[in-house]
Amino acid sequence: MIPRTVMPLIETYLRNKPVTLITGARQTGKTYLCREIARSKGYRYVTLADRQDRALANSDPDAFLQMHGYPLIIDEVQKAPVLFDSIESVVDKTIFEGKDSKGMFILTGSQSYRLMEGVSQSMSGRVGIVNVSPLSISEIAGRDEVPFEADPIKSSDRIDGRDAIAVMNSIVLGGYPELHDGSSLTPSEFYSDYVDSYIARDVMEIINLKDQLKFFNFMQVMASMTGQELVNETVCKSVGINGRTFNEWLNVLVAGDIIHLLQPYSGVSTVKRVSKRPKMYFRDTGLACYLARIADGPTLFSSYLKGPMVETYIINEIMKSYDNRKENAAFYYYRDSTGNEIDLLIQKGGMLTLVECKPGIDIPYEDTGSMRRFAPNDDKVFSRCVVCLTPKPYVMKDGICVLPVTSI
Repeated sequence: MIPRTVMPLIETYLRNKPVTLITGARQTGKTYLCREIARSKGYRYVTLADRQDRALANSDPDAFLQMHGYPLIIDEVQKAPVLFDSIESVVDKTIFEGKDSKGMFILTGSQSYRLMEGVSQSMSGRVGIVNVSPLSISEIAGRDEVPFEADPIKSSDRIDGRDAIAVMNSIVLGGYPELHDGSSLTPSEFYSDYVDSYIARDVMEIINLKDQLKFFNFMQVMASMTGQELVNETVCKSVGINGRTFNEWLNVLVAGDIIHLLQPYSGVSTVKRVSKRPKMYFRDTGLACYLARIADGPTLFSSYLKGPMVETYIINEIMKSYDNRKENAAFYYYRDSTGNEIDLLIQKGGMLTLVECKPGIDIPYEDTGSMRRFAPNDDKVFSRCVVCLTPKPYVMKDGICVLPVTSI
């Protein structure tokens, strides 16, 4: 398996917190990480995918914990939410008795909403939370993962040499570990199984889904809208659902880490009307391409979805570079009523990095007008850059950097 950047973060939490929660979408490698920890650190391991263990955990959580002891890894813990209170009691008793409580439990699951709800109610302050994303560019390339910077010199040292079509192929392949670990499955076979498993297991556990085919159609429509402002009415009309169902199904996709919502930045003059809708991005472009019926890189290169998929890929990779290192930053987009739009704003320490995502190789200076006109009230602009398919970085007028997507 490809080494994961989040492993040092997990180890840090094990040394400092009683409970470590590992969450993320299905098949991002959580179980692999846990088995590595079990092997190297002597943790017991139990999965609630096992029917007998799940039944005991739900019927008598205290007996379940006594039987397995600790340090203990509990995989798929969302299948027995009653365990959270029992784990809290065991941790509190250990702390009260003055014993070492660090690293007692590792919990994993693929339904972040339910997991976070259980944590917030039972174990606030006692848990370290790690989100495992699909593989990043750096993990696939086997290089150090560092938070993205708009720096052409640092960018030059990180270029991995892929050309435009190779990048398109990477976008279509996606970042799920099984597709990069010698699997004989084609992307189409993998994602077909993935969607079937996701709907049949995760979705059916969260909501009473009566029409699986219509939910699949909902996912297809959402995939075709990745990188766009989320207009509820458009999706409802396309799928044939009402607003209540839309909100329920949207929350399911967010809870399963299938999509994420990028909120608008509003720290600008109130004279300008700023968009209030979030933008929606699939967390993995391979899944989005499968749902949008894009089979390979050349097809994507000539598709109308090239721009949105490239933007989704770039923004996901930038966010992974921060999240995998637990680097404290906030992410937004900007659009106002006069047509000015900036794809990504990275807010860190009162400073902003402005990022435009482009599917082209040569970027005209005129295309950077929105970044040059942008003037926030509360934060200072630290740097401006365009990330695109250029083979090497360079600097435009006004200090605007143009960076290769392969260097993120």
